[in-house]
Amino acid sequence: MTIQAAFIQLITSLAPIHDQREAANIAHIVMEHVTGMSKMDRIVYKDKELTAQQSAQLQQALTALLEHQPVQYVTGSSWFYGMELQVNANVLIPRPETEELVEWIVQDVRNSKLLNRKILDIGTGSGAIPLAIKKELPTATVWGLDVSTGALDTARGNAQQQLLDVHFELIDILDATAAKSLPMFDIIVSNPPYICQRERTDMQEQVVAYEPSIALFVPDDDALLFYRQIGLLAKEKLNPGGVLYFEINEAFGEETAELLRGQGYLNVEVKKDLFGKDRMVKALL
Repeated sequence: MTIQAAFIQLITSLAPIHDQREAANIAHIVMEHVTGMSKMDRIVYKDKELTAQQSAQLQQALTALLEHQPVQYVTGSSWFYGMELQVNANVLIPRPETEELVEWIVQDVRNSKLLNRKILDIGTGSGAIPLAIKKELPTATVWGLDVSTGALDTARGNAQQQLLDVHFELIDILDATAAKSLPMFDIIVSNPPYICQRERTDMQEQVVAYEPSIALFVPDDDALLFYRQIGLLAKEKLNPGGVLYFEINEAFGEETAELLRGQGYLNVEVKKDLFGKDRMVKALL
């Protein structure tokens, strides 16, 4: 099978479950993964035959995609803030909205002229947030926490691959005693679980079926569970004048802000993402 024929096969096979543009995007990602060739090279060498190994890899990928597995898990990688990160079923696939949260933090630090900040990311997953921050603020001291050993293994692998010095530690943030051993920080950031169980029915099958539930969902009757707990922890672990940043559920922007105000935080600000949805919160201690 030629490169062009393989590309057409992918698009045709994916057409029943994806619109044309999405099917083409997925096909390009898979073909680059299988062949190691850029889009332009694949156009130039469209008549080149796939090797037996490449053909087998292509069919394996197609089978997984038809089972609604996310293409990032199929290829084992996802791009975030200019970095190609390894991802797997232990971690969420980084979203573009989270890049906006990183950008907010980076710009605030640069504007402050205090670049040697000590920064903690809670619920780090693949390490996307702390790695992007360390990449942009190389003199900062950056930590990442997670409750999942599989996630931390992935994050450490990404740090090694990106040649970035980030300290990762296994801690259950809902266990107040476990977090007492943490040092003090200038900035704490988190993109915690914030999707209510009742929202499952409105989500894509590939997210619900394959991405880790522990990183996605909270009880319907306690949607702000992690924000409340992290807010309390940050009051103990932030230096005077420290800043807390969150990614949030668009449906709970004002509720999250009120929670933080009630905990004594100042200048609480809710910020919209590029789609005009409440997506981030910033609060000063």
